[in-house]
Amino acid sequence: MSGSADRPLRADARRNRERLLQAAVRAFSRDGTEASLEGIAKDAGVGIGTLYRHFPSRDELVEAAYRNELAKLCDAAEELHAVLPTDQALRRWMDRFVDYMSTKREMADALRAVIASGRNPYATSRDRMTAAVKLLLDAGAAAGTLREDAQPEDVLLSISGITMATAQPEQREQAGRMLDLLMDGLRVRQDL
Repeated sequence: MSGSADRPLRADARRNRERLLQAAVRAFSRDGTEASLEGIAKDAGVGIGTLYRHFPSRDELVEAAYRNELAKLCDAAEELHAVLPTDQALRRWMDRFVDYMSTKREMADALRAVIASGRNPYATSRDRMTAAVKLLLDAGAAAGTLREDAQPEDVLLSISGITMATAQPEQREQAGRMLDLLMDGLRVRQDL
């Protein structure tokens, strides 16, 4: 939200903002820089004035949509940790990372335009993702299910490599198999 947004949003304003962000991800993924702001507002079920109240410029909307996707990914680490065994939570988070990277690739044209305007939507991305992986690795090490020597940066880079090597939608199953192999390397071996 823009600079004057120090006060919390009302519930209806939060819902509108979330619908706008979801519609923006769909539009920028599908149409890139050609996405219509009016079309985004219509898809979200709000007027164009509501869109501009939340996001005064196209760049702010693109950046907010990307950062919202990043937040959902990073917040999922704690959510998954709360309901699943630690190794399963990490593996499920890896699937969400693949989905996040797919969305990021689909939004690439719109994100490049934001970067060209001098903004940096990725400023905190790596740190936030590393912290999410660290949370899951530390919990797994404490539970005795994941190796204590696994470095969050190494795991994040490995997952990133898998997503780049299997970037096409028809390779999603292969990405899953590769993530399973990575998980096998991260688990504590019980047979030694």
